Amino acid sequence: MQAVVYSAAHTFVVQDIPVPEPQAGEVRIRCLQMGFCGTDIHLHHGGFGAKFPLTPGHEVVGVIDRLGAGVTEFEVGEHVSVNPNIYCGRCTYCRSGHLGLCVDNQAFGVNRPGFFAEYAVAPAVQVFSVDGLDLDTAVFTEPASCAMHGLETLRPRPGSSALVFGAGPTGLLLAQLLATGGVAHLTVADPAADKLDRASALGIDQTVPIDLITPDNAASTTDRLRAAAPDTDGYDIVVEATGSTAVGALCVPLTRNGGTVLIYGVAAEQATIAIHPYDIFRRELTILGSFAEVTSFGAGIAALRSGRVKTAGIITHRFPLADYAQALDTAQNDPAAHKIVIVP
Repeated sequence: MQAVVYSAAHTFVVQDIPVPEPQAGEVRIRCLQMGFCGTDIHLHHGGFGAKFPLTPGHEVVGVIDRLGAGVTEFEVGEHVSVNPNIYCGRCTYCRSGHLGLCVDNQAFGVNRPGFFAEYAVAPAVQVFSVDGLDLDTAVFTEPASCAMHGLETLRPRPGSSALVFGAGPTGLLLAQLLATGGVAHLTVADPAADKLDRASALGIDQTVPIDLITPDNAASTTDRLRAAAPDTDGYDIVVEATGSTAVGALCVPLTRNGGTVLIYGVAAEQATIAIHPYDIFRRELTILGSFAEVTSFGAGIAALRSGRVKTAGIITHRFPLADYAQALDTAQNDPAAHKIVIVP
């Protein structure tokens, strides 16, 4: 079968490798569509805990092709997705119920073989049925579950206001969940007009076009976004969903007294943001992080099935597995790219 195989950061080929066989308790999946995520760019550069050699890819919808011994809860031919995050169950974090903080976690496409391949195997306990969902919706299962984890982390107060920086796929998924999870007024800010148009089509209350943040326009951008807020002192929740430290630096100034900042985008591991401790202290602000979901997969699927999270129009590019290099280049360099899907 064909698969993307990295031998080291920046070094990969699309090559033939053996078709994997499911062991006891596993299923084999014929991959139908795989989402390309911004995290895959970090992995390409050797970040985000990449362990080489590696087949990346952590967003998949496929069809069960073979059952390993002892698997009775699925059937051959069933459409499924896979929760890529596996906790160890032994470390102090797992044993105290903080599964997402596991110090020995494994993740498909990060430190174990992922889904940019024609076939993959996975433990049945990580597999979820998506039968009945359109493939272009089901391929968003993993990012929708990450957005659900963001909502669970924030626990927004009913009637609150929120600003989401970034109209990328994951930002729009989280924005939709916030809009149905208690937030009364939701604003999305982004430099890309086409992405803001998509946000409006998905029901976001207000969109604000902004330029790429620089030291010269940071203050004026902050003033414009504060003026767009339903309260003159800012937003109850501000979400950084871009991974940009320049954007991250605007979050605290735009947060109302007693409000919350959520770091949701993936920045470079050595990146830093300057904040004023007295501001956090005096205004009793909360700063949260939302990393990887572990137990939100079923809730993410439920949100997709119910239509609370919509994905129409977010996919802009499709590439065959053989054109993975072109998909990677498009993700890094084409501003028109929104969601990229790999199709074997």
